[in-house]
Amino acid sequence: MTSEVARTQSGLRTAAAGLIGNVLEWFDFAVYGYFSSDIGRQFFPESSPTARQLLSLAVFALGFAARPIGSIVLGAVGDRIGRRALLTLSIGLMGGATLAIGLLPSFATIGTAAPVLLVLLRLVQGFSLGGEFTGSMVYTTELASGRMRGLISSSTAAGTTLGFILGSATAWAVNHALGSAASSAWGWRIPFIASVSFCIVGWLLRRGIRESEAGVEAAAKRPPVLASLASDIRPMIQTFGIVATTNAAYYLTFTFAVERRKSMMGEGGDAFLLANTASLFVVLLAKPLGGWLSDKVGRRRMMLVITVVTMAVVPSAMRIMISGTPTHFMLGQLLLAVPIGMALGLQGAMTVEIFPLRTRVMSMSVAYSVTLALAGGTAPLLSTWLIDRFHNPTLPAYMVLAHGVIGFVILATMKETNGRSLAA
Repeated sequence: MTSEVARTQSGLRTAAAGLIGNVLEWFDFAVYGYFSSDIGRQFFPESSPTARQLLSLAVFALGFAARPIGSIVLGAVGDRIGRRALLTLSIGLMGGATLAIGLLPSFATIGTAAPVLLVLLRLVQGFSLGGEFTGSMVYTTELASGRMRGLISSSTAAGTTLGFILGSATAWAVNHALGSAASSAWGWRIPFIASVSFCIVGWLLRRGIRESEAGVEAAAKRPPVLASLASDIRPMIQTFGIVATTNAAYYLTFTFAVERRKSMMGEGGDAFLLANTASLFVVLLAKPLGGWLSDKVGRRRMMLVITVVTMAVVPSAMRIMISGTPTHFMLGQLLLAVPIGMALGLQGAMTVEIFPLRTRVMSMSVAYSVTLALAGGTAPLLSTWLIDRFHNPTLPAYMVLAHGVIGFVILATMKETNGRSLAA
């Protein structure tokens, strides 16, 4: 009965269910990144400007650190109860924590309780994201036909970019309409509070989605958690090779570089937010293109090429993003937007295809969360420290190069994943 209903659900409904939660989740992560300096002033006011930014970005990284825990707990929900239950729970957790951050009193009002509560709420957000992103990738990929997995699952990746676009556009609008002083004082709260609308729409949409056939079969298996995780070490390592380079480059390009230039410029910083919003539209268009092409030519083959291209352009792109005019800044982003977007568009299907059914959501979520915590969540923090310590704007690019070397070696040893049965 369940599998029959799942087959009658339209591809558009499946894609929308995967997309909406990621719009909310990554809207919040983007907004926090773009307002990290302003949030630092409100919650860490007694620190120096550099220390405030480092502390705020450390809280940003903590959101990623909580993802592995969420991946285990929520991944178990997805494997033992169902993909639909996971997706409904995760969007509720994220929406509640995001709204609470928007309403959270500052240090001037409640003292040290303010940064403590901020950290706790970021941990809740990271916890929910540990199951949301990978859970939606598994759900959309399992319901797609074998010939269209890359394209259909790219809807989940598209949701992340839509969230970033909306976050960037909202940050620009708040800065442009209110000015830097009002934005820093209270304007940064507006997008956090307004994001509750995404939560409501997403919950209503997901309430009526159908369970996938693979999800029903996985719920019936209930294998031991630790033994299953241990037996999935190989695909977990392969996940690092697939996603680390791209995500490190993504967070350097579309979070760290934007926030750094905005905070350095003061009143003129909204020009970089506007350029960033335009560049993200290129990423958005590149994602379904990458998913579609990977269905045609092979995901492993494409990732090898994209990894090499990313490594080749990231040093020059980083240099002009950190030190150039807004026009140069946008050019640097565009150099990376197409390879990053295409890689993110195909990675969802590729990672789902390498994990076995029995604990697919949990094992994949753990692998993805640990990789992003290491490669993505720490990238803005480490980049800020490296540049301020050594005064070399190209140093963050070497983190991407290091991930790229590791990723290329891992990808070179893998087999093609296209066409693999997801029933085993």
